[in-house]
Amino acid sequence: MLSYIICSVYEHVAELADALASGASGSNLVEVQILSCSLMTDLSKNILYEDNDIVALDKPAGLVVHPVPQRAGYGASPDSVSEWFVSKYPESKNVGEPMGDIERPGIVHRIDRETSGVLLLAKTKKGHACLKEQFQKREIEKIYHLFVSGNLKDDRGTIDLPIGRGRGNFRKWEARPARLASESVAGGGEKREAITYFQVLKRAEDGSVTFVEAKPKTGRTHQIRVHFKALHHPLVCDKLYAPNKPCLLDFNRLALHARAITFKTVGGKKVTIEAPYPEDFQKASKNLI
Repeated sequence: MLSYIICSVYEHVAELADALASGASGSNLVEVQILSCSLMTDLSKNILYEDNDIVALDKPAGLVVHPVPQRAGYGASPDSVSEWFVSKYPESKNVGEPMGDIERPGIVHRIDRETSGVLLLAKTKKGHACLKEQFQKREIEKIYHLFVSGNLKDDRGTIDLPIGRGRGNFRKWEARPARLASESVAGGGEKREAITYFQVLKRAEDGSVTFVEAKPKTGRTHQIRVHFKALHHPLVCDKLYAPNKPCLLDFNRLALHARAITFKTVGGKKVTIEAPYPEDFQKASKNLI
């Protein structure tokens, strides 16, 4: 007879196989305990701010905010911020809004898998409603730091280019001049308003890279990536929008960091949270003047 104690859906199959191969057969009673079987990332040390209703988290690059369907162009995503959130705050399991069949407990907004930095989560329905209203009214200020390819001409500026679905690739978005905003594109639809303010922080002496601060007024999918691609200065190591460009400054992921966010708590207090640079950003910024 065999008895197995599995503590997670994502068990260590290899450990179980080794135990069976070592003699768990016949009339022997073998109990296999897998004590540390979860692949879940513990983000408790990444909490930047917390009150009764809201959590601000420093999301590491490579971690999805919520699970996505396993389909063309996406791999399986058993590990996610939302899964950690439920394990940390089980009482908040029903807070949030689903996206189709995908449950998204605590999620009010999202940043891409490869993007690092600050992310807001709602612990209560009051917190979720409070943040959702601020996002809808564009009252939340988000600041991103990023490295783009090439030498940006202007030290500061505004990118005002509507964004809509790209052509031929369901994962991609594209920007067009406002005069074409009402035109439909294959596989997409009408363009939606998208505005990004930016200023240059540093430049590479050889003009190969520019370090930029961006403040999106709107919150379109891939907005910063699409806007700088439209300026012919795609983000460094953006394998979706600039697959043929080299990953400069030793980046092996998208060079985008959600640096800071400003919001109001349920009680009306204005709070600004800043996420420290991860190691790759620290090294890259030191290489520029």
